[in-house]
Amino acid sequence: MHRTNVKPMISQEAISKRVGELGRQIAVDYAEKKLVLLGMLNGAYTFMADLARAVDLDFQIHFIRAASYGQGQESSGAVNISMAPECSMGGKDILIVEDIVDTGQTLTKVVGLLQGHSPASVRICTFLDKPSRRKVDLFVDYIGFTIEDFFAVGYGMDVNEKYRNLPYIGAYSGSPGES
Repeated sequence: MHRTNVKPMISQEAISKRVGELGRQIAVDYAEKKLVLLGMLNGAYTFMADLARAVDLDFQIHFIRAASYGQGQESSGAVNISMAPECSMGGKDILIVEDIVDTGQTLTKVVGLLQGHSPASVRICTFLDKPSRRKVDLFVDYIGFTIEDFFAVGYGMDVNEKYRNLPYIGAYSGSPGES
């Protein structure tokens, strides 16, 4: 599956290998803990599903929806949390599973919200990290791939709800209206 306005950047094979590595490390780090994988909707759903299968532990899975992109390719900076997790966070080890960390503003707000519920810990696992765009000081505990400043699509990530089904990561070169 190839699109003329999407340049392949990270292959399906590289993704599979890296997700397996992350899953094994998380299983070691969270052995004997009350782990909750908290997926950030919508973009992280593909990564979350693959990662969950790669973590050989018993854990809970929940979701949260928070966004700062809207319909564009740039973060607006205004974070909107439209769906909160449906579980008690108290005393549990929360691992936020995100598709991409860009400015860090969305995750900073989410971490603050979660810490108000007295979890044992809150850590972050992101599929893609784009540190050149960071606007806040945010530590990411698990990183799939660090990328340069390009608009990533595929493997759950989109532009105007398109390209999520690509099995690889691509750099999108079109404008939002032509997706």
